[in-house]
Amino acid sequence: MKRELMGFIVKREDGSEQVNYDDDSFPSYIFDGWIKPNVTWEKVPHFHEDIELLSVKTGKMAYSVNGQLIELHAGDTIFVNSNQIHYSVTLDNVTATYVICIVNPSILKSSVAVELQALLPILNNPNISYLRFRNIHENTLNMYKLMMTLPDVRHDPFQITKKLFDIWEIIMMQSKSYGMLNDDSQSDTHTKSFKAMMFYIQQNYKFQISLEDIAASGSISKSLCNKIFHKYVGDSPVNYLLNYRLKKVAELLRTTTLPLSEIVNMTGFNGTSYMSEMFKKAFEMSPRDYRKTRPNINPE
Repeated sequence: MKRELMGFIVKREDGSEQVNYDDDSFPSYIFDGWIKPNVTWEKVPHFHEDIELLSVKTGKMAYSVNGQLIELHAGDTIFVNSNQIHYSVTLDNVTATYVICIVNPSILKSSVAVELQALLPILNNPNISYLRFRNIHENTLNMYKLMMTLPDVRHDPFQITKKLFDIWEIIMMQSKSYGMLNDDSQSDTHTKSFKAMMFYIQQNYKFQISLEDIAASGSISKSLCNKIFHKYVGDSPVNYLLNYRLKKVAELLRTTTLPLSEIVNMTGFNGTSYMSEMFKKAFEMSPRDYRKTRPNINPE
């Protein structure tokens, strides 16, 4: 690492970042860092061939990826894919601490077979500009734990490579759970649109989103959006969103002791009464009765 470049984002003539790697012989940068308003590395749009991972330790912050602002809280991790325009942002004048890892994907190219099977389907996927691992997703804790081990091995290429393969496996699992890695339908434009819309819902269900928002995420009209959802899931996009939110409610009821009012806020519902009514229709019991049937709750 060149110490004189620490704290600055150095760009090449094409606008890409020249990453200040920890060692000249190995393309990785790992740092246990922080961000607060007006530091030199905040709000500097850039891109690079390297992939970028950041886990928030304390506080909150955000990333802008291709113009979309993604809010991150303690325990969250974001994966930014290769060659995406991105930058970090402070929120509400809060200082956040984090672990960041910027690595060239060539580290994982152990063979052509691995590259074709595991790397290119994500690196070249236009629908995966980023992945956000949030505290209610099953893969989040494993990702966070791996990220927290990286600063201790930042000068050990073997250990970095070993941990990066584990991290990449989680990225693949997350991508598959969003339906982004089905090779058999890559030529189907409707499939691509549906994948993008499904991904959008899974990333934004906690917010107030409309049919128009869902359709826009797939770059199609509202009427075609409805037709595609009926084709692939036999239901409307609005009902798909509702059912996805209800599944998240059930997940939180099973795994946390959070009050219903907080669960409502975390899952995009307008109020506890409406959520409870919809939940009872879907699960044939109230949220409170559902929680009583799951006695072995592990508080967060």
